[in-house]
Amino acid sequence: MSGEGGGGPHGGGEAPRGGSAGNGGPGARRRRIVAGNWKMHLLGAAAAAYCAELRRGLAAADGSALTPASPDPGAGVQVVLFPSFPLIPAVVRDLAGSEVEVGGQDLHPAERGAHTGDVSAPQLADAGCRWALCGHSERRRDHGESDELIARKLAAAARHGLTPVLCVGETREQREAGETFAVLERQLRTGLASHPAAAGAAVALAAGTAAALVVVAYEPVWAIGTGLTASPETAQEAHDFLRRGICSATGVAAGGVTLLYGGSVTPANAAGLIAQPDVDGFLVGGASLDPGQFLAIIACSG
Repeated sequence: MSGEGGGGPHGGGEAPRGGSAGNGGPGARRRRIVAGNWKMHLLGAAAAAYCAELRRGLAAADGSALTPASPDPGAGVQVVLFPSFPLIPAVVRDLAGSEVEVGGQDLHPAERGAHTGDVSAPQLADAGCRWALCGHSERRRDHGESDELIARKLAAAARHGLTPVLCVGETREQREAGETFAVLERQLRTGLASHPAAAGAAVALAAGTAAALVVVAYEPVWAIGTGLTASPETAQEAHDFLRRGICSATGVAAGGVTLLYGGSVTPANAAGLIAQPDVDGFLVGGASLDPGQFLAIIACSG
């Protein structure tokens, strides 16, 4: 741990990256993704100003590093924003025609029904979303979400054409007890159990579309919003384990699946993290609220 001595189908990709077992062979390509999770921040006017500044920054950036959504696996960074639910339609409108895609921070596994305060995958898709977070640690903590519920949410997202981002990660107590890998394996296996990747989509996966089915974000809970960050070596160790775990859980090579790191990501530490062979991008929290910082993280990720 830094400071403690511890140590998706819409976007583009990049040149082949090395990696761990199950990497899909020397020609495997993985998308670089930088996603911003706004959590419960920003009102309408601030969100509109943010989108305008983000668009200006992306337009001014080197086109080789940033690209509109494209099936070309050699393209650059896919940028995704996860606003709170009331902001989604306006953000989708403000970013229309840009390279930025939008997702929901959560969803209910049912398509409709008497679920006050919840939102369904069809509603997210109808609002213009193409992504959905599933199992963020704050949902697990604040709402008692179980691995089984998260698996149902992930399956619902995939069923309705949303790319799910499965969030996994250990608490500080679990890491100090030596339980990190056991926690990650449980969250990963259960989370993917109802997903098409583990339920009959072997033909599509073998054809190379694994990356279109799920993205996994490793967010050590002890690093979220604390200012602590996993060292590059610690992040790589966890990502290597997760890549192997995806291969084991789905029975197919996982080299095409994008693995994101999240947990106090900043422009200062992003370059060291993205240099690791199994770190393919970021799920950014606090720093994503500042378009300048977010643009800087994007720039070093291409």
